[in-house]
Amino acid sequence: MILISEDVWGAPFEKLGGSFPILREDDLWKNPEDLKAKIKDATALVVRNRTQVTAEIIAAAPQLKVIARAGVGLDNIDLKAADAAGVVVVAGLGANAVSVGELTLGLALSLLRNIPTHDVATREGKWNRTAGRELSGLTWGLLGCGATGMATARLIQGFNCKVLGYDPFVKADDPRLSPLNMSMRSLEDVLKGADVISIHMPSTPQTNNTINSSTLALMKPSAIIINVGRGEVINEADLITALKAKTISGAALDVRAQEPPVVGELETLANVILAPHVAGITSESQLRINEILTANIELLLTGKAAINAVGSIKESSR
Repeated sequence: MILISEDVWGAPFEKLGGSFPILREDDLWKNPEDLKAKIKDATALVVRNRTQVTAEIIAAAPQLKVIARAGVGLDNIDLKAADAAGVVVVAGLGANAVSVGELTLGLALSLLRNIPTHDVATREGKWNRTAGRELSGLTWGLLGCGATGMATARLIQGFNCKVLGYDPFVKADDPRLSPLNMSMRSLEDVLKGADVISIHMPSTPQTNNTINSSTLALMKPSAIIINVGRGEVINEADLITALKAKTISGAALDVRAQEPPVVGELETLANVILAPHVAGITSESQLRINEILTANIELLLTGKAAINAVGSIKESSR
């Protein structure tokens, strides 16, 4: 049985359902005890980012062969426990990179041209023709240069932006950098030099709280920051202080440390754009991801090796 614990569905899963029984419960992630009870008969588990796939959950699933993650972040899955149990973890890494890049670009343009503020004012009958700023010719800083960071860098080439990248795992002589007008720098150099900064980092002990009062103080007062990585990378209290003090010009957050967040002071600021973690969610990206997941599930449930495994094993030992 294939167990789906979140809102993951589409034509590829309908097709897969013709070969394997599927139990779909979009809100199952909310009740870990219920999940633990139902996963005992599952050979595959399909999740997004809300289901916490702990060692305890994996231990409760003696028949489980594969965990399929509809997305790119893996911080909600205990990869070590999965590997140790012989459970293959698969994900559509890179399948939503263009979607994330496009929203990142859209958020930057919206901040620079004050689109949300103009929209609200115009709906109220005002006609405030205040000047915005052009993206063309600015310096764009990428914090995290994996699939979504690189996709963003490709998309902004038409704006003649200089691109600075920070990523400890990308070397300065990486051949992908040259056609992107991109150079790798230190975190400090990127924060000091960029007019637009976009975050594409995962949540790890090393990346959490990267953007705080000290690092925000390095940025230009005219700079804007966009987070499409993980909310924990930004200290929200420090960001609020910087935005109110105009240490930086604006922020756009698609991700938050707590999701959904408790409405607070951040939601009251006019120089902030907020979105509900949708950067990677387009109809096109979801189809690509679902095709990848269902293909890998079928391979593993028929005794073959996965193509898109993200853990240390490609074949289930169960």
